[in-house]
Amino acid sequence: MSSRQYTFPLPGDDLAAIAARVLPGQDDAAQQLLSWNLHLAARAGLGRSVGLLPSDIVFTEPPTPR
Repeated sequence: MSSRQYTFPLPGDDLAAIAARVLPGQDDAAQQLLSWNLHLAARAGLGRSVGLLPSDIVFTEPPTPR
């Protein structure tokens, strides 16, 4: 089993800030991160930003195919 790359939010980070840092220049990077982090997507309401906790694990790459 391989592990996925991840990060923890820095103080003041939101998903857009993490996306800009780990996926620079990629269109819809925050949406991409959200699709890889369903635990965060479940917390997000329609049209609301995702509130992050300092203990949140944010995966920065997709799951490995089975």
